[in-house]
Amino acid sequence: MKLSVVANPSKYEVREVLSKTIEWAKRKNITLFIKSEICDETGLNNAHVIQKTGSDEESIQASDYVLVMGGDGTILYTARISKEINKPILGINSGRLGFMANTQVEDLERALDCLLKSDFTLDKRSFLKATTKQGTTFHALNEFLFTRKDSISMVNVTAEYDGSLINTYWADGLIVASPTGSTAYSLASGGPIVAPGTEVFLVTPINPHTLTTRPLVLNSNHPLRVIIEKQQSEVLFSYDGQVHEIKEFPFEVEILKSELTFDLIHLPGQDYFETLRNKLMWGMDSRRKTE
Repeated sequence: MKLSVVANPSKYEVREVLSKTIEWAKRKNITLFIKSEICDETGLNNAHVIQKTGSDEESIQASDYVLVMGGDGTILYTARISKEINKPILGINSGRLGFMANTQVEDLERALDCLLKSDFTLDKRSFLKATTKQGTTFHALNEFLFTRKDSISMVNVTAEYDGSLINTYWADGLIVASPTGSTAYSLASGGPIVAPGTEVFLVTPINPHTLTTRPLVLNSNHPLRVIIEKQQSEVLFSYDGQVHEIKEFPFEVEILKSELTFDLIHLPGQDYFETLRNKLMWGMDSRRKTE
């Protein structure tokens, strides 16, 4: 078995996770493909099990499974650079919330042993795809974002679903999120949580001027068209945090569920709703103090 490591070496916690992974690999005689920059910045570059590469993409291509060390931001980065490669991903949390990177450091060795024994299932997460009228495509695992840029003025964003007008939103912006992205910016903007694998996307306005404007849950197999007209406020379009500069108006994209998937490794005993309870502290009452 060959493993690659994708990590943000600037995070101090990553060093502990990487060090433990290297020690496990030595015991099991497993090769780890790691970008040279990660080895150099962490100082963990002398182990015989490490095969240095020139890029994260090269590491992923050479491996059977990918270990992503960090938070969900590192997972999104990995999804973006490997969407055409599609190697199974194990997310090891050394960030904050970590809804996708939900293997904790204390469970690391058990998780790696499960990989070695093929004791896991794959949780297939679909990308969303946005296509412009010119044929340019963008993919997002979490969300597409249409929002104001460097302005205090609200923006107008028109949304049509399956040929019918939904609304022209007057708001700080609009989020189109996947079920995976339902626990990210969409949730912070008042959107619902949607279980992974549900074939929907969420249309969540950001601070709409009309209080009765609410988030929508729509079947992702039918097209959602988002249109931005030229207006006083400059509008920003981004996909999982990657900004695309809008040069021509009207700017129009059609959004559907993509055929591309991102395969997260699901270990025995892991449960999505347990993750929600732990990360969002459901059921916890600060008024109840333990002795």
